[in-house]
Amino acid sequence: MSVFDIRVEQNTATEDRTAKLTVTAGGNTAEVTVLQKGRDALIASQSVYELTAGGQELNIAFEASSQKYEAVANDKWITVSDENSRSLSDYGVKVSVAPNYGAERTGSVTLMLDSIEQTVSIKQAACSPKEADATGMTKSAIELAKSINIGWNLGNSLECPLSETAWGNPATTKEMIDMVKAAGFNAVRIPCAWSNGHLINEEQNIIDPSWLSRVREVVDYCISNEMYAIINIHHDGGWLENNPTADKQAEVNAKQRALWTQIANYFNDVDEHLIFSGTNEVHIEGVYDNNKVTAENHAAQQSYNQTFVDAVRATGGKNAYRNLIIQAYNTNCQLAISHLQLPTDPQSGRMLVEVHNYDPSDFTLEATTLYWGANYAALGVSSWGQEAYIDNLFAQMKAQFVDRNIPVILGEFGANRHSYLDSDMVASRAYYLGYMVKAARTNGMVPFYWDNGGMSYGQDQFAIFNRNTLEVIDIPAVNAMMEGMRNSSYPF
Repeated sequence: MSVFDIRVEQNTATEDRTAKLTVTAGGNTAEVTVLQKGRDALIASQSVYELTAGGQELNIAFEASSQKYEAVANDKWITVSDENSRSLSDYGVKVSVAPNYGAERTGSVTLMLDSIEQTVSIKQAACSPKEADATGMTKSAIELAKSINIGWNLGNSLECPLSETAWGNPATTKEMIDMVKAAGFNAVRIPCAWSNGHLINEEQNIIDPSWLSRVREVVDYCISNEMYAIINIHHDGGWLENNPTADKQAEVNAKQRALWTQIANYFNDVDEHLIFSGTNEVHIEGVYDNNKVTAENHAAQQSYNQTFVDAVRATGGKNAYRNLIIQAYNTNCQLAISHLQLPTDPQSGRMLVEVHNYDPSDFTLEATTLYWGANYAALGVSSWGQEAYIDNLFAQMKAQFVDRNIPVILGEFGANRHSYLDSDMVASRAYYLGYMVKAARTNGMVPFYWDNGGMSYGQDQFAIFNRNTLEVIDIPAVNAMMEGMRNSSYPF
């Protein structure tokens, strides 16, 4: 038997190849087919894709030596389609890229074949500012405030971590907002979390597109009812709320800017029925004594207000004219009067100030005092925070802000329902709520009742609606607030 040595060059291609070898001996001829496997390989046609800010579809083309490849998106704003090409001559991965509402971002898709991996980078440009657009944005802050009769808080829902049902409330529905409108409220303050459980990239502070969409749904429930809506950055895990200090200021402002840039860009097409509110009750955690608030604390809060205004205005479009709400330290009336300085705003007359008021707290929050008001003094009322106190406090707010054409949002007020052991408790609480509404409006403050819903359908809580059954569960309270609204008018 004869033996031939054959030299075969390396196959650098990914596909198999064949060759025929003809052997002739003694007048006889034979053919031998040589099959050489292609090399194991996976080669993307390009390693970096640079995209515009808009949402788009992308096809990542590559060569591979097997149809058993996998493709995985490493970022939640990138989605790999299940319908990918597996033709031997035309491999490709279809990718959906979500719109970018913030700064430039970089993500990636990893292609895998056995032990071979290749990562393809996707760079998406920042969302560009839009040309200023005054369409549907005609109302000044004063005109807008005058348009809101009385507001209601969708509390303990969209500011929950991870899920809006996490604290016992059902998911918000249009029917729920319809119920609120039917009761007489024409505005909804929607406390929102954006960072706490709703980021898809914490390093880049990228908000989950599905969460932006969900908040938009709730906003649209309000606007479709010809109601006004306020969205803010609420407690949100405390990164903003509990850090009014010099050492945290740069970090908090960077995150504040990143989040508000995305929020503002996403909602840029909504008209003046949507109002942005920068922060909530920013304070040192556990410290509520006004005498312990320092100049450093006020300076930090002032910077957070300025960053909010700057971020929103920079997006252009309707946001160039949108009415914005800024907060005093801890949304405290006394501190607003004595310390709040308005941020610089390129728009004139488009800013509102927000405070909250739960005075007297032993009646409204702690339930150590069960009655309020002169008519109930014999039953035992607090030694402070009665009618004259409220009148004087709100009059000071009017003098400091409203008389200077700066309307005030009373973003939260309320009183828990106590035990309702007797009719006087019911009547006293209703009287308090009605008085707050009337006193606020008379002094140019737009009142928003705090309702935390959920497990609060029982005693010692704030719910006036049952969000599951869509019923008013505290008729005396609602009637009193509506009467206070009807029997008062704004001073503008």
